[in-house]
Amino acid sequence: MAQHNILGKEGEEEAKKYLLEKGYSILHTNWRYRRNELDIIAIQNEELVIVEVKTRSANCLQLPQEAVDSAKIKRIVAATDAYIRKFNIELPVRFDVITVLKSEVGYQIEHIDHAFYSPIW
Repeated sequence: MAQHNILGKEGEEEAKKYLLEKGYSILHTNWRYRRNELDIIAIQNEELVIVEVKTRSANCLQLPQEAVDSAKIKRIVAATDAYIRKFNIELPVRFDVITVLKSEVGYQIEHIDHAFYSPIW
């Protein structure tokens, strides 16, 4: 597995631990719909929370959250729609981003609630 893929998996595990410590219930991780993937699907306070995890090393040039562009948002929303239909979910949906920066001393996590909203198509 390529180094960036290993870093990404480590970041997703750190994000999952973080959410569990905050009282979230994790429903699925790495749920796939066609070519799209939802990193973490959770429930908190009667809301379905879709979490996009972006992991970078501390010396990266681009902030992790900058990688969540409009095309990525459209893919996340499409996969979320499929998930809601498949599992017949009737909860409000929230889209969050968790950024994970890895350095020599560990991981720095930032949780951005309501990071984006579903675009109108």
